[in-house]
Amino acid sequence: MSRINTNIQSLIAQRNLGQNNKALDQSLERLSTGLRINRGKDDPAGLIASENLRSEKASLSAAITNAERADQVANIAEGGLQEVSGLLVELQGLITNTANDTGLSSAEKEANQLQIDSILQTIDRVAGATSFQGKKLLNGNLDYNTSDVDSGVSDFRVNGAKLAFGDDLDVSAIVTTSAQKAGVVLSTNGALNLNNGVNSAFTIEISGSLGSRQLQFASSTTVQNIIDTINTFTDVTGIAAESVTGTSAIKLASEAFGSAEFVSVRVIDEANIQGTGVGIYTLGSQAFNTIDAASGTDFSNVNAANGIRDTGQDVVATINGIVATANGKTARINTDFLDVSVTFDDATAQTRATVNAFTITGGGAAFQLAGTVDIAGKVSIGIADIATRKLGNSNTGYLSDLASGKGKNVVDGDLTAAQKIVDEAIDQVSSLRGRLGAFQKNTVGATIRSLNISLENTTAAESSIRDANFASETASLTRNQILVSASTNILALANQQPQSALQLLG
Repeated sequence: MSRINTNIQSLIAQRNLGQNNKALDQSLERLSTGLRINRGKDDPAGLIASENLRSEKASLSAAITNAERADQVANIAEGGLQEVSGLLVELQGLITNTANDTGLSSAEKEANQLQIDSILQTIDRVAGATSFQGKKLLNGNLDYNTSDVDSGVSDFRVNGAKLAFGDDLDVSAIVTTSAQKAGVVLSTNGALNLNNGVNSAFTIEISGSLGSRQLQFASSTTVQNIIDTINTFTDVTGIAAESVTGTSAIKLASEAFGSAEFVSVRVIDEANIQGTGVGIYTLGSQAFNTIDAASGTDFSNVNAANGIRDTGQDVVATINGIVATANGKTARINTDFLDVSVTFDDATAQTRATVNAFTITGGGAAFQLAGTVDIAGKVSIGIADIATRKLGNSNTGYLSDLASGKGKNVVDGDLTAAQKIVDEAIDQVSSLRGRLGAFQKNTVGATIRSLNISLENTTAAESSIRDANFASETASLTRNQILVSASTNILALANQQPQSALQLLG
């Protein structure tokens, strides 16, 4: 049966032609843009995934830029510190040279002092001038801000701390085992009473972490004379002597605390001692009030000729719940979130105590080295002030004390103390350079490599979802072109079919 009002075949051909045209348009769009997903309807789930991956790519790219910028900042700071290190080494040489007292004239000493003053001024100038985009790097601007320092803390340093926005961080320490000096007690039962009088000698050898000395004492030498003689060589041996209250005993102790310190005393010749002989005990092995001739204690059972040695002890402490490594009175922890060292005063270090050391209120050099902006993605490092008034410590003094007119100047000051200050300053600057170097090599360098790998993998994942497969799309293009051409021809045939009804009209 033939109809002319409704051409079903034409409608079918039109529908298929429309679909084929849409498919052809999609193939052309994908091939022209290179993307499989150009709008949400192309692949809703794929669009969501690819947009998330694009966001991650942007964050990773920015984090790589941040890490590279951090490396540049550290390079500039390292350049300033390198110059300061060279100046400190030169300063060390000037102090040693000036210590040649007899070999130098007053004019030469004053000339050396002028050089030292110039070096100190240059160090301060470098500290104030080293900057990155106007931000000072070595003047304490990037050091941490602290408050509420406990009286039991003699010194501290914050090397790194991660602080949440607007938050402070309390640093507390618990001393579980006290620090100790090395020490022994020596008793000669009062003033020396030698069998052969002035022609005899009492000889002892004293050794410490800095060195040793052999000392001889004649008959009638008092306990105080022995103490004074031993203390004459404290800078050489690292051992200081003092009397034990209420006794005639002598306490010999290391000047510093810690396991690196020791005191060794050996009696080389006690054959001439009259009476009960010589007694040597480590600190704490005997009560002081029993080490005295007046008590009637017999020391002859102690083989003083073999000597006795005592070693100091490092403090054992935890800081914010982390077991600290220790050196003498100083405890330190180094974690991803907190890197601090705390030096306790003598009283606190020798007792079990809980110390609310200090509070970190801000500061530090913070870098965003991860794509996610949170505290875990940040790295923070403290860059201390390297001005001369800051290099050194409260025990040895500060580098500024070497200036003209100060107590450690080289013209008429204490050169031994001056050298200790310079040694401490060199150690501090070297330590800071080492931390910056480790930050660049291990933190920044590793981060850049890791981020680049993550960026590559994220880009690959996003590409697999969103990018067009040209091999597949060109095949689809060819297919759709053929179908459009065929549909067009079929539509033309379908439109001609109703004309056959005219033949029925004659």
